[in-house]
Amino acid sequence: MKNRILLVAMAACFVAAGITTAFAQGFPTRPIRMIVPLSPGSGADIVGRIIAKYMGVGLGKAVVVENLPGAGGQIGTLAAVKAPADGYTVMVQSASHGANPAIYKALQYDSLKDLVDLAILGVTPYVMVVSPTSPYPSIRAVVEAAKAKPEQLPFASVGIGSVTHLVGEYFAQMAGIRLLHVPYKGGPEAIRDVAAGRVAFYMSPINTAIGLIKDGKLKAIGVSTLRRADVLPEVPTLDEQGIAGFNMTLWYGMWVPAGTPQTVVRKLNEEVKRILQLPEVRKQYATLGVDPVSMSPEDFAKFVRQEIATNQRIVKQAGIEQQ
Repeated sequence: MKNRILLVAMAACFVAAGITTAFAQGFPTRPIRMIVPLSPGSGADIVGRIIAKYMGVGLGKAVVVENLPGAGGQIGTLAAVKAPADGYTVMVQSASHGANPAIYKALQYDSLKDLVDLAILGVTPYVMVVSPTSPYPSIRAVVEAAKAKPEQLPFASVGIGSVTHLVGEYFAQMAGIRLLHVPYKGGPEAIRDVAAGRVAFYMSPINTAIGLIKDGKLKAIGVSTLRRADVLPEVPTLDEQGIAGFNMTLWYGMWVPAGTPQTVVRKLNEEVKRILQLPEVRKQYATLGVDPVSMSPEDFAKFVRQEIATNQRIVKQAGIEQQ
């Protein structure tokens, strides 16, 4: 009897595996919904639409982008969490996905358990920008001014707990200074006041600021990665300017609801990897200052957890009150 039960169980497992494999081989049979929990025109939206276009071609089914912004990305993320776990709903989000668990007391979802970390889509440096007439022509000048007047030198962000806030706080921690945080509703407002000299600096995603830098409306004085940015090769890194080891990036990734079949996860991951190797995609990324990066789902999951832990340390050390 025991042997018979074992055989039945094994047969059921083989049947289930066969069904899952067949499902993946036939996937997709209808359009895929891509949720972007940020506003149209955001970095995640731009990158997501590039991926959606070529994924639709590669898979033979349309990938329809749907923006669901609000609450720091929580509204769209919750919609993705609640979607059927069948591969027909994916989410593209920025590094704010790794910041939200650090800044919010209670999310309506578990960032690590309710979603599968499917693929990283690319990384881009932050660039410290100041007014063209700023008295702070270098990172050293900013640090010296902040040391002379602790908690008085203002820096801009796009909101409390935003990635631009946390990277600014991380700079202060690495430099051993205390700054005055000035949150704004969005990047355009922050950049406007930086350009006017009303705040000292803003750690901007490169794709947001590159046009204004090229037009001379903003001055770039440092990038946040250990390697200089290809689109701003003349701008030294913070590490080069005395903030040893400073290395933070804005990154973009793709997730699916927990429970999505692993065969589908693998298929979508391989499709993303294929897309990131396309010359036309790499060219579009280059104009945005985004570097294509490929990872397996397992490696991306490790990366996301490291980012969450880093943000939690920054929040704790900065004494930022959770929202």
